[in-house]
Amino acid sequence: MIQDGFILVDKPEGWTSFKTDRFVGSLLGTRKVGHLGTLDPFATGLLPVFVGKGLKYLRFCEGFDKGYSCKCVFGAKTDTMDKTGEFISENYPSDEDIALLEQSGYKLLHEAFNKVKASEEQLPPAYSAKKIDGKKAYELARKGEMPELKPSKIKIYSLDIIDISKPGKGFAVDFDCMCSKGTYIRTICSDLGELTGYGAYAESLRRTVNGQFNVRDAYTPEKLQEMAEAQDFSFVRDASETVSFLPEIVLDAKQTKDIKFGRKIAFPIEIAGDPDEENREYYRATFEGKLIAVVYPSAETDGLTMRIERLYAHD
Repeated sequence: MIQDGFILVDKPEGWTSFKTDRFVGSLLGTRKVGHLGTLDPFATGLLPVFVGKGLKYLRFCEGFDKGYSCKCVFGAKTDTMDKTGEFISENYPSDEDIALLEQSGYKLLHEAFNKVKASEEQLPPAYSAKKIDGKKAYELARKGEMPELKPSKIKIYSLDIIDISKPGKGFAVDFDCMCSKGTYIRTICSDLGELTGYGAYAESLRRTVNGQFNVRDAYTPEKLQEMAEAQDFSFVRDASETVSFLPEIVLDAKQTKDIKFGRKIAFPIEIAGDPDEENREYYRATFEGKLIAVVYPSAETDGLTMRIERLYAHD
């Protein structure tokens, strides 16, 4: 049975990311399973799941940018910043308020979106998997303890209003967002609520993009089950695809042999500036179209040297 690679899963609402891992593992008969980018149980959408030797590629994908579609309800706050939490305040706009917003072309709302889009830092939600002294923030929050969270650097590339609707109370906004790793859409909703003065929370959340992968190419659990029962494992993709975004270094036969035997070789291309050891830039080293290793440049006394981060030549 095929056990090596990764699968793009369209995670359903109510499933945890770990339940999705277990489901994929049971289909492929392996316990070597791990996902890229945890999704909250109430969220749906793209969850890449790595299996077998594919797990060796997972760490190089952790910095991927992400894309989401969200429905944000204005007029109330919850303790989790989404629909699963307890309501902690309500301030629904009146019909007159909404009429004035409509007359202004929702100017207040657009100003709030523009301000949030320009944010360069964000405070993670108390109910999140952010680690604090080895414990997840939501574990502390559920015990009634207030986790001491610090702002994180983020980048919001786009934050676009798709639709404005009026449910039973208040109003709701559907928006799309492209953002950097570590950006919380629930916090975006909460910040929008604060800026408009009404409060807000995420009613629905769907991940659409993870790096170069799109939810359009993902499979529902039902479809995966159907294909597995038919012994069709075409949903398992070659894990080397996941590092295709890295800049490429094409090796010759001698360099390839030297890498396989761990010999020191000069870095074969020029780079701008000195190598940053804390924020390394990785490259995929290939020979005749095959991935040999993920490497990075290292400054040594005899010049710039190619260091191996992960060798795949013997896989």
